[in-house]
Amino acid sequence: MPFTKLQFDPGVNTETTAYSNEGGWNDSDKVRFRFGFPEKIGGWVKYSDNALVGTPRSLLAWRSLDNAELLAIGTNKKFYVEVGGDYNDITPLRVTTTGSATFAAVNGSSTVTVTDSTHGVLAGDYVTFSGAASLGGTVTAAVLNLEYEVQTVPSSNTYTITVAATANGSDTGNGGGSVVAAYQINIGIDTVVPGTGWGAGTYGRLTWGSAATVVVGGGSIRIWKQDNFGEDLVFNIRDGAIYYWDYTGGLSSRGVTLSSLGSSAPTVARQVLVSDRDRHVIAFGCNAQGSSTQDKLLIRFSDQENATDWAATAENTAGDLVIGSGTEIVQVVETRREMVILTDTSVYSMQFIGAPFTYGLTQISANTTSMGPNAAVAVGDAVFWLGGNQFYLYDGQVKALPCTVRDTVFNDFNFTQGEKTFASVNTSFGEVTWYYPSASSNDNDKYVTFNYEQNVWYYGSLGRSCWLDRGLKEYPVAGATNGYLYNHELGTDDDGSALTAYIESSPVDIGEGDSFVFARRLIPDISFSNSAATATPTATFTIKTERFPGTGYTKSVAATVAQSATQNNIRARGRAFGLRVESDGLGVAWRLGSPRLDIRPDGGQ
Repeated sequence: MPFTKLQFDPGVNTETTAYSNEGGWNDSDKVRFRFGFPEKIGGWVKYSDNALVGTPRSLLAWRSLDNAELLAIGTNKKFYVEVGGDYNDITPLRVTTTGSATFAAVNGSSTVTVTDSTHGVLAGDYVTFSGAASLGGTVTAAVLNLEYEVQTVPSSNTYTITVAATANGSDTGNGGGSVVAAYQINIGIDTVVPGTGWGAGTYGRLTWGSAATVVVGGGSIRIWKQDNFGEDLVFNIRDGAIYYWDYTGGLSSRGVTLSSLGSSAPTVARQVLVSDRDRHVIAFGCNAQGSSTQDKLLIRFSDQENATDWAATAENTAGDLVIGSGTEIVQVVETRREMVILTDTSVYSMQFIGAPFTYGLTQISANTTSMGPNAAVAVGDAVFWLGGNQFYLYDGQVKALPCTVRDTVFNDFNFTQGEKTFASVNTSFGEVTWYYPSASSNDNDKYVTFNYEQNVWYYGSLGRSCWLDRGLKEYPVAGATNGYLYNHELGTDDDGSALTAYIESSPVDIGEGDSFVFARRLIPDISFSNSAATATPTATFTIKTERFPGTGYTKSVAATVAQSATQNNIRARGRAFGLRVESDGLGVAWRLGSPRLDIRPDGGQ
């Protein structure tokens, strides 16, 4: 018999049975499709050898007027601006005390107790001391006058830090009366707390009436939103304060509350954004003018070209709008023509219309959901997002986005941690990817990708907490829960380690599946052209066979294929067979073509 060409439909489909998906792919990891054929995705390398403090969950790149390339990074503990590979801590201060903080050391210990009335810190917070004097021994002024992470909080007046010295018997001082303690804003949590009242936590974990050992600042994880206002930065904590960072203040300066710079600015918001077309700073889900109470459906905007003037008058363009349906704004995404507002139940379009109203607001869909504050992303004038049990697309109208791996995603999804979902775009390959937590994980460990150029889906395992498409940056940049940033689509490996990638087809039979077939030769068709120059790339081709639908593959035979391979002798028998292509070597890149298989009928049964 002539060779049979193994040519499968692009994309992965797990919505049908494997047998009914004959001629398609049904499993993948770290593989994408280009021109209808699967290939291994690009690798990644650390952006910097320095780790961030906390888990990065937001990224923004922009340029200053003097052409400095800036990268804003928000973690659950800190906020940074990166320039030239250095992470500059611009985390705002909550309060600064002068002359009230004192220290007490214990001989033989590196733990120092700090007394400062009504300090307001939580375990894990950061404080920087200056003006402290030596305690008399090894705990010198140079040891004390540094930034420290708070270890424990025994009382409202005291907390402990761990210093880089072991106190001796001479450390009997208190640091003097000129200590300045600069307290950064309280840290945020990194895992959603589903309940904090009666019954929260493991039954019997402490004795009856015992206080909790961990204090958290709320049930939602810390998520930052940010946008550049010229060369400056406007950023906020979701459901927290809005801050402003002035580039001219230098990289050692910190963000300050926007409300401290001008009258009537919102003091709390769900999200802050700078309109690219008309240069208004917009706060979504904020407090009304003259009120401190947050309204999660209220929208306020500053005067045009003025980030600090929020008091609406007849002489400026400041003002407000209120969304009429839903209970809260979840996320706002700006496209080239409008701002698309996702609430917990609906979708709105907000457009600049000029004087006297400044903005117009139109409901464009009802009965929709959004998974979280980073679950949507814009591609040109379109917006893609992940809802509670569906993918959506807005391209002038809202529509459900058919997904061939929907059940695979939602049947293995940790909805408790769903607000960690991060939607990203990789325009070089026409991909929108959602990173999300699987059912067995408390953080993002899986991904699902929609290729909007080829209209196909694929998925796999990869933990990324945030993403920034290439633009100002040469490569896409992504954050991970280990505190590092990575340049993606760079090389072939996982930061120096081998990157395993595979794709597997659904079963294929001959005719109507009424006969067994025998496969004896494989003619591979694969390119390793983008592999590292120092690598000797290979891939493993596995032919799997099964006797009946539902039994699964019962036998398999593997062949190692190199670039120079012409054919591989195999022996496989079954009623149907499938193909798996996999690589796990350093420096390997591959693109699959249309392999051929020498098969012949082998009797009915």
